[in-house]
Amino acid sequence: MSRISFDNTEVAFADKTTPELRRALWLFRFIGNTSLIKFSAPFVTTAFKTGLPVKRLIRNTVFRHFCGGENISDSEPAIAKLWKSHIGTILDYSVEAQQMESDFDATCNEILSTIKKASNNDAIPFSVFKMTGIARIALLEKINASEKLSQAEENEWIRIKERVEKICSLAYEKNVRVFFDAEESWIQNGTDALAHEMMQRYNKEKAIVFNTAQLYRTDRLSYLTTMIEDARAKGYVSAFKLVRGAYHEQEAERAIQNGYEIPVFGKKYETDNAFNKALEICMDNIDAVALCSGTHNEKSCELLVELMEKKNIPMNDKRVWFAQLYGMSDHISYNLSKAGYNVAKYVPYGKVEAVLPYLIRRAQENKSVAGQSSRELSLIMMELKRRRNKS
Repeated sequence: MSRISFDNTEVAFADKTTPELRRALWLFRFIGNTSLIKFSAPFVTTAFKTGLPVKRLIRNTVFRHFCGGENISDSEPAIAKLWKSHIGTILDYSVEAQQMESDFDATCNEILSTIKKASNNDAIPFSVFKMTGIARIALLEKINASEKLSQAEENEWIRIKERVEKICSLAYEKNVRVFFDAEESWIQNGTDALAHEMMQRYNKEKAIVFNTAQLYRTDRLSYLTTMIEDARAKGYVSAFKLVRGAYHEQEAERAIQNGYEIPVFGKKYETDNAFNKALEICMDNIDAVALCSGTHNEKSCELLVELMEKKNIPMNDKRVWFAQLYGMSDHISYNLSKAGYNVAKYVPYGKVEAVLPYLIRRAQENKSVAGQSSRELSLIMMELKRRRNKS
């Protein structure tokens, strides 16, 4: 049985001041209030659109807690702070759902900047991008549905593939691992196809390109198995970031509205089982797979630790990483890192209004995951009490 413990709050919050912990306590109490979150998300979105003065409030609360800053330079303190505890940073330019070609090119250039920043920098072990940051959603939908594209759309798709090629080729050149982030199922097929193509091209010697598998989808275990078999047959390394998933409500609602089979599990334990099975599949094929376990679930982290021990894989083996989101689950990240495992935090950055969809998802994720906010709250209160007793 693994000896890792996630209850050591002194380790978990070693780099947090008492005022920072008190602000976090307030924030997670707010996020844990279902009624407040249900009201606040649409209100804040509308407020930004109509010009109401909420930017400073957002910047000083949720943005400050969950994001590194508005640009890479702003994020330097967060990067340095994490690296003091030997936790890497995944710089995540969290801009998505754009429409203009100029915006897509600008986002692509920003992603290239994160790769350059990560080059020869152990503190930044990964880069990441979302297809919806460099491609129009409506076009991704048509590609997902295998609909015929117009000549203009064909040209647009060529430009999208050129952006992906720029990102992955630079990652290969700079020896920086890069994640394709996951999207909703109705726009994911194009991402899967491009990630597969890039893996075949750039993962010949080691894992550079990773695709993301959302294990709340009922088809992702078979997808993983198929991709691993393909990698073995064609002689490249298959690489995955495993997550439970971020769009469950939208997936179910859209399926019901459009009359097709719901593509995600209906019960949380089914997703948990699929995620843990995915860990086992990857670890059973670790000679041909690299993985990053992106989860805030303590039991899944314990399972991966146990699988590594069982297979005599060193804690710092670069084929296996743990990842959590900045501002969440520090008790997991810091205790794993302290024990010697490879750990990284997703550190989003971007203009406050541009990362608003990301911030809303974080609030909804905490609300929807049973016990997430209460666990964060209990640990923060435990640490505040420990500090009071110590003083």
